[in-house]
Amino acid sequence: METKSYKVNGMACIHCKARVENAIKALDGVVSVEADLNAKNVTVSFDSSKLSDADFQQAVEDAGYEFVG
Repeated sequence: METKSYKVNGMACIHCKARVENAIKALDGVVSVEADLNAKNVTVSFDSSKLSDADFQQAVEDAGYEFVG
């Protein structure tokens, strides 16, 4: 298992936080995810043999937010 934090722009409210978290949780291999509105980031624990940074970028962008990395 690996844990990484990614900067995400555009999260402004609790609904944004939930939308980003749910988009990432839907990926197979995610163990946990926590978005932080104040820090504008998301911390993800995941199986690195199943997921890469590009998978998280796609999920965040599909949810309507900017993945900075």
